[in-house]
Amino acid sequence: MYAVIASGGKQYRVSQGDRILVDRLDAEVGSTVEIDQVLLVGEEGGEPRIGAPTVEGATVKAEVVAHELGEKREAFKYNRRKRTRVRRGSRPRLTALSITEISA
Repeated sequence: MYAVIASGGKQYRVSQGDRILVDRLDAEVGSTVEIDQVLLVGEEGGEPRIGAPTVEGATVKAEVVAHELGEKREAFKYNRRKRTRVRRGSRPRLTALSITEISA
């Protein structure tokens, strides 16, 4: 069984046992998070259930594994005639989730 969930404005395709990185959630490490923004639920070889906008009664339970920092994103501006260079960088704050259960 698989599901498509929405978290932080992004969509993720998950199955039981998957480990995904989402935008930082307000939850402690080791706690269980229930995601009710399930957009699609399907079985391998079966007909998927598509929500409008979400599937009624479908939830995904996940365990918070860790809070991490993502890869560095760099922004660079350069004006060739004025000889100015600006480098800025940031690392997004992420939460690692381990999917434990998909119920539809």
